[in-house]
Amino acid sequence: MHRLRSAPILLTACLLLGTCLPPAPAQAAPVRIGSKQFTESVILGELALAGAREAGVDAVHRRELGGTRILWRALLDGEIDAYPEYTGTLTQELLKGLPANADVASLRARLRPLGIGITDSLGFSDTYAIGMRDDVAARLGIRDISDLLRHPGLRFGFSNEFMDRGDGWPGLRQRYGLPQANVSGLDHALSYRAVASGAVDAIDLYSTDAEIPYYHLRTLRDDRHYFPRYDAVYLYRLALEQSAPGFIGVLRKLAGSIDEDAMRAMNARVKLRGVKENVVAAGFLGIHAQDHEGGLWKHLLQRSVEHLRLVAISLGLAILLAIPLGILAARRRRLGQWLIGLTGILQTVPSLAMFVFMIPLLGIGTWPAIAALFLYSLLPIVRNTHAGLVGIAPELRESAAALGLPPGVRLRLVELPLAMRSILAGIKTAAVINVGTATLAALIGAGGYGQPILTGIRLDDVGLILQGAIPAAVLALLVQGLFELVERRLTPRGLRLEARQ
Repeated sequence: MHRLRSAPILLTACLLLGTCLPPAPAQAAPVRIGSKQFTESVILGELALAGAREAGVDAVHRRELGGTRILWRALLDGEIDAYPEYTGTLTQELLKGLPANADVASLRARLRPLGIGITDSLGFSDTYAIGMRDDVAARLGIRDISDLLRHPGLRFGFSNEFMDRGDGWPGLRQRYGLPQANVSGLDHALSYRAVASGAVDAIDLYSTDAEIPYYHLRTLRDDRHYFPRYDAVYLYRLALEQSAPGFIGVLRKLAGSIDEDAMRAMNARVKLRGVKENVVAAGFLGIHAQDHEGGLWKHLLQRSVEHLRLVAISLGLAILLAIPLGILAARRRRLGQWLIGLTGILQTVPSLAMFVFMIPLLGIGTWPAIAALFLYSLLPIVRNTHAGLVGIAPELRESAAALGLPPGVRLRLVELPLAMRSILAGIKTAAVINVGTATLAALIGAGGYGQPILTGIRLDDVGLILQGAIPAAVLALLVQGLFELVERRLTPRGLRLEARQ
C-alpha cells in the first residue's frame, strides 16, 4: 500500500527529472543576430557575426529562425538585435503605404519611430523572379512572365512564403492575369529539385541563388515590372548605437561591399560545394574562420540537452495540469465533455501554427516552444485519465465506499492506482508525440534536433538531416521504453497479473 500511496509522487518526480538539466551560465548579453531560413540570409548573418567578433564585439547568431514575420516581430520585441532584410520586403510586406521602390532614406525615416535602424544597401539586389528549366522554356517559347498566359496547364511550385506575401503570388497573378490553377506551396530549398525533376514547371527564384545556373534554369523577364528592387540591408535596434556602437560600425562597413556576383559565389560555395557558412563569411572578409559550432559530438550533445529540456519541462507541466483535469472530467461528466473537447481542439491546431501563435505572447526561443508542446500534451493525458477512472468497475467503487473511506482517500488509494495503467498510457503517448513535435521548435529558435534537420533540408544534405532525425527517433524509442518500465513499476501487481492472463 505504501508503494501505491507514493505512486503519483514517483511518477511526477520521474517525469520532471529533465527539468533539472543545467541552465546556461549567466553572462553579459551579447548582440543577437538573426537570420531567415535560406542560405543567403544565414551567410549575411555570419558576415555580421564574423565582423563583430573581429572588432571585439561579443555577438551570437541565432540561425534560421523562420520567415520574414517571425524575424520582424523578434526585432520589434527585442528578442534579436539585428538581421538581414531586403528593401522590397520592407515596402511590400512590412511597412505599408510606401512606394514599391522607396529608397533607403525613406525607409530609415519610417523605421526610426519604431526604434529600428537600417544600413545602406550592402551592394546587391536579390529580387524575386520566376524560373523554368531552360529546355522546357525553350520548347514552349517562354521568355517573359507574360508568355505564361499561353500555357494555363503549367504547374507552379512556389515557396510557402511567396504564396502569401503581398509581393508574391497573389499580386503576380493579378498583375499578369495568370490563369494557372495548379499551384503548390513548397519549401524554397526543395523547389529546385521539384522543377529539375519535372514535378513542377515553374518556381519562384531569388536572383542570387546559386542553383539557377546549376539546374540550368531560365529566369523569366518581368516584362510588366511587378517585382520591386530587393536591395539587401541590415535592420538593427537603434538602442545598439549607444550599447554596441562597434557593432553598428561593422554593419555600416559592410554596406556597399557585396556585389551580386560575390553574393552568388558565396551562395554557391555553401549550397553546391558544402562549405560552412562561417568559413565562407570569413573568407569574404579576409579573416580567420572561428569554429563556433564545435565537433559532431559536441553539437549532438548540445542539441540533445535542448531537446530533452523542451520535452521534459513541457511534459512535466502537462502532467501536473492534465491529471487533475482528467479527474475533474471523470467526476463531473458534463464538464468533462467540455474539457476533453477543448483539449481536442488544441490538438487539431497545426503544429507550426501553434508555435507561431506563441511568439506574440512569449517571444522566440525555448519558452514559446515549451508552451506549444505543453498544450499538445494535454489531450492524451486528460482523455486517458478520464477513461481510466470512468472504467473502474462499480463494485470496486462500492467496496471502497463501504469501508468508509473519504472521497479523497478513495481517489488516492483505490481509484488512481486502478486507473494507473490508462494514465501512464496517455502520458507515454503524449511523450512520444512531444519528442517528434519538438523538432519544429527549431523554427522559432529553440534548437533541439530540428536544427540539423532544417539546415539539412536547406542545404540538401541528407547527412545533416539524419543527424537530427536519427537521435529524435532513438529518443522516442527510449521514452517509450522508459514509460513501459514505469508502468510495470507503478501498476498494482493484481492488475499486472490480470493483463498477462
